[in-house]
Amino acid sequence: MAKLTYHGHSTFSIVTDDGTNLVIDPFFTDNPLFVGSLDAIEADFILLTHGHFDHIADVVPLAKRTGATVIAAFEIVSFLEGLGIPGSAQNIGGGVTYPFGYVKMTAALHTGGVQLPGAESVTTTPAGFLINFTSGQRFHHAGDTALLTDMQLLKGKVDLAILPIGDRYTMGPEDAVTAVDFIAPKVVVPCHYNTWPPIEQDAGAFKAAVGARAHVEVMAPGATYEF
Repeated sequence: MAKLTYHGHSTFSIVTDDGTNLVIDPFFTDNPLFVGSLDAIEADFILLTHGHFDHIADVVPLAKRTGATVIAAFEIVSFLEGLGIPGSAQNIGGGVTYPFGYVKMTAALHTGGVQLPGAESVTTTPAGFLINFTSGQRFHHAGDTALLTDMQLLKGKVDLAILPIGDRYTMGPEDAVTAVDFIAPKVVVPCHYNTWPPIEQDAGAFKAAVGARAHVEVMAPGATYEF
């Protein structure tokens, strides 16, 4: 089984069945919910949904220390390659087969600046990631997004879905429940909430609203979940 670890906000790591280490949206150092040390995080691949600071802030030190390959939109990969960081560029609707599985970038409705030093003029299209692991698990991280009718295209293709519920900058709990209806995953993990007061939400209330549609796994920062 793969092991998912929640690091607070929208940052997750996954250890696949074959021992590959994935990190999604590395925001550790300034993340008020993160428990631990950035130096303890391992990564073979780093996946970036978009370029806002709370999703990309630690990509450079993490990638340089671990030698990880960054999977992200073309513009972000191009910028990071200029810093000597290996990357694999993708774009919305496109997929690539990696040793751990097939990764497809899915649509997300959000804004797209790249908040890294030197990247002030770089913009990109935000995305989510649909991963079909070689061991069979089907995983989706929606990224920062509003509710999209395109999510209906994922119905029946996702076992575990990570959805933002914070409102204000992403969809809120009510729209996230509709997203569960659209995607019909077996398991839902809420993210992008309670990091700061403007996005405070009651994850227990979200779980109750989802009801029998799916199992909602509310993860505390530092917690793990096997799937």
